[in-house]
Parts: sequence; C-alpha cells; structure tokens
Amino acid sequence: MFRKELKVLDCTIRDGGLINNYHFTDDFVKAVYRAACDSGVDVVELGKRLAVSEEYSRDKFGKWNFCDDDDLKMIIDSHACENPPLVAVMFDIGRVDFESLKPRDQSPFDMARIACYVPDIDKGLDLVKRSKDMGYETTINIMACSAAIRSELIEALNQVEETDELDYLYLVDSYGAFYSEQVSDYLNLYKKHAPSKELGFHAHNNQQLAFANTQQAIIDGVNLLDATVNGIGRGAGNCNLELLLNFLKNPKFDVEPIYRVIQEEFVPLRSEIEWGFNDIYGISGHLNQHPRAAMKRRADKQNRDRCYDFLIEQSRLDEGIIS
Repeated sequence: MFRKELKVLDCTIRDGGLINNYHFTDDFVKAVYRAACDSGVDVVELGKRLAVSEEYSRDKFGKWNFCDDDDLKMIIDSHACENPPLVAVMFDIGRVDFESLKPRDQSPFDMARIACYVPDIDKGLDLVKRSKDMGYETTINIMACSAAIRSELIEALNQVEETDELDYLYLVDSYGAFYSEQVSDYLNLYKKHAPSKELGFHAHNNQQLAFANTQQAIIDGVNLLDATVNGIGRGAGNCNLELLLNFLKNPKFDVEPIYRVIQEEFVPLRSEIEWGFNDIYGISGHLNQHPRAAMKRRADKQNRDRCYDFLIEQSRLDEGIIS
C-alpha cells in the first residue's frame, strides 16, 4: 500500500552544494539530474538563485549558487525523459536575483523555494507572492524553527495562513535536533495555525534520525518530502533518497538509478568532501545548535575527532558559562 498524494523532492545539488560552495562539475550535476529523472522523483532542486555581486561571485561560490537560465537549460537538455520532474531553485531573503527572473512559461524552472527565518516571514511571504504572480509553484521553508520563540513562530504561521499564493509550508529541522515526538508536535502546531496549507518536511541527520523523522512526517500527513542522494548535505546531511524511495513502495519510483549514481559519482566524491553522521554533528544536534561550530571543528584535521572536548566546550557555551 502507498499514499498517492506523497511527492518526493530531491535537493541533492542545493543542499549538497553547501559543503563545497556549489563547485560541482557539470557532468556531476547532469548525472544527478539523470538519476532523479529516471527514478521518478517529483521535483529536483538544482541550487539557489543568488544575485551575482562582488561579494558573491560565480568563481568563488560556484554556478549552482546562481542557477542562471542557461546553466539550468544545459542540465535539463542533457537528459530527456517521458515524465520529467519539476525543477526547483531556492531563494534566500535579501540575496535573490529577482530582476533577471522571467515568468514561468519562459523559464527553465518551475518552483521557487523561499527560505527564511521567523523574524523575516514578511519578506519571505512577499517573495512567495511575487513568485506566484509570475506563475511559479511556491514553498516557504521556515528555518531553525526549533530555536524560534514559540509565540513568534505562531504569529508567523498565522501570517502564512492568510497567504493565498503558497503551495507548500515546510517544517525544517535545520539543526537535526528533532526526535519523532517533536516532529509531531511542530506539525500539529503548523496544522493548527495554518490549517489550509499543504505541508512539506526537510530533515537533517545530526542524530541519525533524518529518515526516521521523515517517516514520522508521513504518518502525520506531510505530502512533500525532501531527500538527497546518499544523504549528502550540509554537515551531517539529509534523509537518504534511496532509503526513502525503498520505504514508500510506490511503483512509480525506481531506486536503481539512485544506487547507480551513488556507485559511479558519490563514492568517488567522498574522497574529496565529507558528509554524514559523526559524533561532532551528533553533539550539535543534541544541543539544538547551528552546525557551523561542528563544521569548523570537522575542518580542523588535528582536532576533528575530539568529541569530548567539543561536548564540554559547546555545553558551556550553551549554558552561558564561557564566551
């Protein structure tokens, strides 16, 4: 048995690009897109739509941080399939290249995913409206909700409920801090204060719970699920796409292309960049902390595995004992 309403969004390139400043080769992105197409996923997210500037250059931050139309077309045209997935890009508040954006019927992508924190919900919903007016499907991904003041999160959800232009409201476990009961608690809060909105879920794997929490989100009625090939993503990574497709048991999905791209592309990539669970990321998830400190520690080759020292340092910081 399977739920026909469930859709899967592959955010491999967008979330995985946070590891290496989006410096994936064209051939790598083509391989991921081909695997996504052939696997039957519903949406594939190919990066962000930042505005190019002196601060944010393509050379430094990689072309998939900018996803201009020509680059997107190059990937999409590289593989033809009978039922291609929708193509999504992510907009960051205050840094989106909206001036170059064309209406959806003239654009190579279909979905605008707007990421914002609770204090910026007004700006996020403004981007949602502007994107919907141009014909795009829309999501709003409220980041770091586990660290938000609950009353302020509720106010943000009330504003979301008043917005007609939104297709999906996302619960995002930015810090990989959730257990299954917290997933249910937050989803119940979202459903109470934004009852008309279809829900999405984006997990991080700091405590090795991304897959389990995604299953819990399914139980709680979420119909758009994020995952990445081999769990690639910032820090500890995300819910593994291959595990999710196996779990869903929907015959429209074919996991074989995902395992093929893992073997051919991701296994070699692991010799260049690191992702996935380790004790440093487990500590940051347990403490409900942004993973920046954990990522910094993992980049320190001499001290990267000193998990006890990291726990003591971060616990004291968390308690305000040291600055």
